[in-house]
Parts: sequence; structure tokens; C-alpha cells
Amino acid sequence: MAEDDTTLRIVADISEIDAAAWDGLLAAQADASPFMRHAYLHAMQASGSAASDTGWTPRILSLWRQDDLQAACALYLKMHSYGEYVFDWAWADAYQRHGLAYYPKAVIAPPFTPVPGARLLARDAASRALLLRAAVAWCEEQELSSLHLLFGNEADMAACAGAGLMLRHQVQFHWQNVRAADGQPFDDFDAFLASLAQEKRKKIRQERRKVAEAGVRFRWAQGRDIAAADWEFFYRCYERTYLEHGNAPYLARSFFTSMARDMPAHWLLFVAERDGEPIACSLVALEPDQRVAYGRYWGALARVDCLHFEACYYQPLQWCIAQGYQRFEGGAQGEHKMARALMPVRTSSAHWLAHPAFAEAVERFLEREGQGVDHYLEELAQRTPFRQAAS
Repeated sequence: MAEDDTTLRIVADISEIDAAAWDGLLAAQADASPFMRHAYLHAMQASGSAASDTGWTPRILSLWRQDDLQAACALYLKMHSYGEYVFDWAWADAYQRHGLAYYPKAVIAPPFTPVPGARLLARDAASRALLLRAAVAWCEEQELSSLHLLFGNEADMAACAGAGLMLRHQVQFHWQNVRAADGQPFDDFDAFLASLAQEKRKKIRQERRKVAEAGVRFRWAQGRDIAAADWEFFYRCYERTYLEHGNAPYLARSFFTSMARDMPAHWLLFVAERDGEPIACSLVALEPDQRVAYGRYWGALARVDCLHFEACYYQPLQWCIAQGYQRFEGGAQGEHKMARALMPVRTSSAHWLAHPAFAEAVERFLEREGQGVDHYLEELAQRTPFRQAAS
């Protein structure tokens, strides 16, 4: 494919794209996250976590003007819908009932990572639109059922809407380090608590007290200060959490080994200890340039009431306030997070279906679903955990 002097290249391994060129393009995007870095996507594939054997066959699409990278995205051929967090099982079932194959399909998103951010990395809007058109055309050539761009940013969604893709919206819960009174960050965790309604403030203090009275203490380490033994303990906790729910973990141990080696600045580990022994931990991802933290993984080897809330919310929020981070994203779903002052935000994905009749049916479904999301957000807005200003 060529438009003017722009050429499309498709490779099966991101290692065939220069890491500095990819990361430089990512850095130029709004809402750049560590989950689209070259090292992160390469580790997903090299560790076997997101590879053909697990139903994630990578195809890296890139647009070049001579030797200058203009746009790129990570696309995966999928033989299932696991690890996406934008659920289309009903669509797949409908295809099957009509004797049609829904899989393989194509997904543009970092695997197992429901974090909003840039997906179509591009120098400008024109290059972004050209890249998306190339992705759709390639899906048509491969006779794929569909293409799904998940948790994209505003620029991605504008390109998708312009190309005629159907938009879909969901709700996540994010915390903002800002005082309602003056728009300034909180001075400390107590100041944050003071911003909450009395009932919420009391509940958080009770939950934290239960953990402390159980003899649990926390320590944290960031970047290269996370010891190899801590990474090993983290994986034990992470693996056990999945196994307790009857599933093997999505991510291989070697994926996290790569993260510790190649992206240390982007990770923060909280370790819960009792009687000097580690019993639980939570791993938080960081985007230091944008001062954003992302709750990602958690696991425990012992049962302690309210330990999950302390490890996954209160410790990270306290750290964010102390370190001047602006936002903490708590991951997919879970309106219970509102009680911890993680507030609802709309997230977006975009979808192209090759079959005209199914595309029309899905469009009608998304219109109804979108109305439901709007009503849900309106309902949540009435349930603020914050103190009401005195009239």
C-alpha cells in the first residue's frame, strides 16, 4: 500500500521495529502509557504470554515515509475473546448460531491490559486515519470477521468515527489527586480523607485499622530498588490468585523478569508483612512523565480482613499523594471503588464488522447499550463519596 510516498509494512514481531523509533512515536501521543512501550509489547510476545500458542498472533502495522516512522499499531489475530475486557461473547455466539465464523478476529490493544490510552500511534491525524484504513483493508483481505480497537484515546476514537467504525462505551473508576475547593493536590492522606463524607471517611479508617490491628505492615519499592526476591514473591502471589479462581495466570514469570530488566522505572511494588514475613503484595504501573499510576496486579498468601483494600487502594493512594502523582486508575469495572473515591469515567472502543447484517444488528445493540451507559453514569453521579459543600 502507498499513499503519496508513504508505505505500509506488516511484520509478525515487534522486535523488527526499532525500539527507539516506536517509543519516540509513543511519547508524542496524548495519553501515552507504559503498556504501549516497545519493551512491554515485546515481553508479551517473547514470554509466550501473548503469542500464537495462546491465541494472540501479533501483526505489527507501520507506515513509513522513507526511513521515518509515521504511524504504527499493535494488532493481534485472536482465536478467542479472553483477556480483552470489552466483552463480545454474545456477538460470537450470534455468529455461531447462524453458521458463521467469528474467529479469527483482529484486536488493536495491548494484551490483558484494560487501560485507556493511545492505540494508533501517529505523527498527525492524517497518518492516524491512513493507518486505520490500512488495518481495515488488511482485515478485509484476510477475510476476518471483525476489527476491535479497545480502550482508545480521543484521537483514536475520532479516527475510528471518521472511518465509520462503531463506537462503544464502558465505565471505569479513576482517582484524581485534586481538592474540590481549590483544584490543588491533597497535602496528605488525612487531607484526602477529610474531603470525603463522614460515612465514607469512617469506613476507610475502620478498614485500615483492621489491617493494622492484624499486625500487618507495608513497605514499598520502586524501579531497580525492587529486589529479585520481591519479584519472585510477587509472582507467587499473582499465580496463586489465578489458581484459586481455577485459572492459569495470563502472564508468564519471564514477562515480569523482562519488566524488571527493561522497564524498571515503570513499576512500584507494595509488600504486606506480618511478623517480618511477606504475606501479600500489589504491583502498580507508573507513567512518571505524566504522573499517573495504574493498579494492575495483586495476590495474597494469607487471609486478612480488608487487606485487599489496603494493598490495592489505600497504600497506592497514599503513595500518589506523597509523590505528587495526579491520577490513579483502578482497572476495569467495580463501582465499589467509588467508596474509595475512585470516580466513574467513560472509556471507549471501536468496532468494524465485515458482515453487513451483523454490523447493522450490533449498531442497534450499541445504541441501546450506550443509552444504558449514559443512565448509569447519571446514577453514579448522584452517589458521590465526597462531602457536600455547605450552602
